[in-house]
Amino acid sequence: MILQNFEQLTNAQRQMFADTCNKLLACGFLAKDKKDNKEQYYFLLSFKTYFDEYFDVIGYELVMDRERGAIQLQSRGSANLLKLKKDESLILLILRILYHQHLVQTSVNDNVVITVDEIHQKYDALELKKKINKTDLVSILRLYRKYNLIEPLGDVGQSGTRILVYPTILMAINTQSINEVLDTIAKIVNHQGGAANEEAN
Repeated sequence: MILQNFEQLTNAQRQMFADTCNKLLACGFLAKDKKDNKEQYYFLLSFKTYFDEYFDVIGYELVMDRERGAIQLQSRGSANLLKLKKDESLILLILRILYHQHLVQTSVNDNVVITVDEIHQKYDALELKKKINKTDLVSILRLYRKYNLIEPLGDVGQSGTRILVYPTILMAINTQSINEVLDTIAKIVNHQGGAANEEAN
């Protein structure tokens, strides 16, 4: 059916379809409020049946949260999972905790904004023998920017720099309770959980 209907799309729509599919396969998430996601987010809503059929064929499904403006491309199997190192896992979980903490103080129509310094404070509170250095943190934050989870609003090498955290973080760390996030951090810190595998693709 998709091939028959695809012929009815304009060249521009076909190109947008291809670009959106490629972005989802590369990044795993779309955030409505991210500037370079917005057009593709709304295009996907308008042509969702096309995307559903296409991704179904290759073993993926779309998970949507329209209220928050977030979309995730989820693999039905264990293929294409992003394997995270210990620090990458911890920073992702810290971002999830900070999102939760700031959400209660944020207006419904506003995005959650944190600072680099807050990430450092949360990480230091874990009292690990090895502190995370600036170079590693910058690299990790760039990784999560690539996956449309955050958007730094300046130089992430500076402690006061603000970071916009998108609702896609709720899909990356899919849990019903913030206590589950804290438990996961404790396991990693105690070397019981090892490096986490998060579904980012």
